[in-house]
Amino acid sequence: MPRPRFLDPTDRGLSQLGQETLPVLYRHRLLTAGQLTQLLRPAATSTRYIRRQLEVLHGRGLVDASVRRTSRAGELLWYTTALGCEVVESGGELAPRAYRMTEDAAASQLQEHTLAVNNMGLAFVQHARRLGDECGPLDWDPEVAHRVRDGDSRLGDEAFLVPDAVLRYIHTYPTGDGGQQQRMLLTFFCEIDRATMSIARLAAKLHAYARYARYIPQPALGRGRPKAGGYRREAWRARYPSFPRVLLVLDGASPSQLAKRTDDLRALTAADARLQPAAADLQAGVTTLEQLRAHGPFTPIVTPVLGDPEPVDVLLRPSAAAASVA
Repeated sequence: MPRPRFLDPTDRGLSQLGQETLPVLYRHRLLTAGQLTQLLRPAATSTRYIRRQLEVLHGRGLVDASVRRTSRAGELLWYTTALGCEVVESGGELAPRAYRMTEDAAASQLQEHTLAVNNMGLAFVQHARRLGDECGPLDWDPEVAHRVRDGDSRLGDEAFLVPDAVLRYIHTYPTGDGGQQQRMLLTFFCEIDRATMSIARLAAKLHAYARYARYIPQPALGRGRPKAGGYRREAWRARYPSFPRVLLVLDGASPSQLAKRTDDLRALTAADARLQPAAADLQAGVTTLEQLRAHGPFTPIVTPVLGDPEPVDVLLRPSAAAASVA
């Protein structure tokens, strides 16, 4: 896959790698030199070159770093500064984001969660390269808000679904017809749980996804009252060719503990009468970050949250709704 040009390589005297690094940091908020190397220069045998580029970017005030809280060796976590964000946004290649990483946020307890989200995306990128599929350094987007309820702003967080990441992946597979190949666009709502979230809260997230799958927005007509008739299409259809699969990725505990969390989540959803009608609309599965990194998305590493517990791959089940692309 050709390397994308995010900005003019002559801007601010940066190398091509420097130009590639800045938008990736902007999009993914917090990355180690090792993660950046695997994303942008996977053939490199050390992080030396990417660290040199980060030093150049730091010298120009475009990036900064925070010490990783769990690292005894003082590993640095890199992010774009306000100036770096302005440079990326002025390039027009990425949609501007309201959220910007700050010094305090970079040093907060959210470090490991952010790194886990990026390790999940990195696993997809690495396996896409191996399989000849398409998933690049910018193909997952953290914390994209989706409205799931009508009403005024007093609903707060309950009015929005915010996945940890929305990931896009183009999978190429043989059709069995004379060697022809089909390309399938897959979109995932990804949630990362580092064994810090209660099972009840994980189940509540599934409720939010089920609500979004059926949410049809209604235009307000004075004092929050919906206009008679309203819309006729689900909100997700304006964003996605088919409803994204929901992938819960577990980390932060031993394999046996994560297996118990998976079993507990399945038991809770099976006993939840409110979730059963969602089974027809919601393709949701749970796996671990370790399995995803070791085996890849197209091996049976995913346990469906609803229905048959037999492990499957990230496709979860044959779906005519998956969008084909030329």
